[in-house]
Amino acid sequence: MNREKLLDAATSPEDREILARVLDLAEMVQKTHRPQATGFYDPYRCGLVARIVESVPGLAAMVDGGYPAAERSRVLIYPDYLQHAGVDTGLAFIEIRGNFRFHPATHRDYLGALLGLGLRRDKLGDILVGENGAQVIVAREVAGYIVGGLGAVGRVSVTVREIAREELAPPEQVYREIRATVQSMRLDAVAAHGFGLSRSKMAGEIAAGKIFLNWRPRLDPSAAVKTGDMISARGRGRVEVVETGGQTKKGRITVVLRRYQ
Repeated sequence: MNREKLLDAATSPEDREILARVLDLAEMVQKTHRPQATGFYDPYRCGLVARIVESVPGLAAMVDGGYPAAERSRVLIYPDYLQHAGVDTGLAFIEIRGNFRFHPATHRDYLGALLGLGLRRDKLGDILVGENGAQVIVAREVAGYIVGGLGAVGRVSVTVREIAREELAPPEQVYREIRATVQSMRLDAVAAHGFGLSRSKMAGEIAAGKIFLNWRPRLDPSAAVKTGDMISARGRGRVEVVETGGQTKKGRITVVLRRYQ
């Protein structure tokens, strides 16, 4: 394993630190032939980790966040001779319930309560907030600690139990389809249509670091966008580039976008 060459795939000090930990796990798998799971990462970093792992002879990777549209997932690193369906990604599923009628709790409240137990963020996956509580996807090694230690979220007393994966109730993916034409597949042009802003205002949002392309901040309004890309904006949701078509008579490019709330 050429460790330094693999670390060159990192585009930031934080990514390099993550990849260094991943390569430590990969070396452990090579020595022990036992699968190892990473922390929870966003889709960009999961993809980066999986590509690095699968470039190492004899190793395979599987990404799992508990449900298909998860925004945070773990990557399981395992010997490639094992059957994909037979490996365990080490997830656990927690249900938190309480009377939130008079004191509604937000995603931030649940996250704060969990971090207040002394947990690291990379041990926690998605938090699915409902009217009477939340479901949380976590690393199995901390599930018992959460069940036994979490007694309140904000001002509300809660009960906590572990549930099966099949009991998860992820929110329905609600989106609005947008059809538009753009002069070019630049980030500012596509994102402006997706989020209903003027192109100049969108350029300002990009320069301010508020726009993410495939979960990575992009400060360049002219960055290229392609089919399958995900553009996200703080406080505005996400826009997926579903399709790019031919050119109109005026030379503009047709695009189909999905804006998720």
